[in-house]
Amino acid sequence: MSKILIGNIKEILPGHAYKTRINGNEILIINDDSNFYAIDDTCTHAGASLADGKLEKNTITCDWHGAKFNYKTGKLMKFPTKIDDLKSYKIKLESEDIFIEL
Repeated sequence: MSKILIGNIKEILPGHAYKTRINGNEILIINDDSNFYAIDDTCTHAGASLADGKLEKNTITCDWHGAKFNYKTGKLMKFPTKIDDLKSYKIKLESEDIFIEL
């Protein structure tokens, strides 16, 4: 498992998400009141970027068709049909730097 520097905690404001590309994967980093989470950025329903989605109460809602995922775990929370969960990644904070483990 490798640890990759994403950025500084001051670069991602609380309540916001930051889309990044790591090793060809688009990943969304979310700041929830200074707790950071990372999930795949691509909705498993129709391929929309979740960076345009709405964050609220531990969920991100896809802007295209309304699929709701728990951004802490990547688990599907609500959608009319069963679709795949998102992959989630472990985040490590060291001083003010944000690292993701892949």
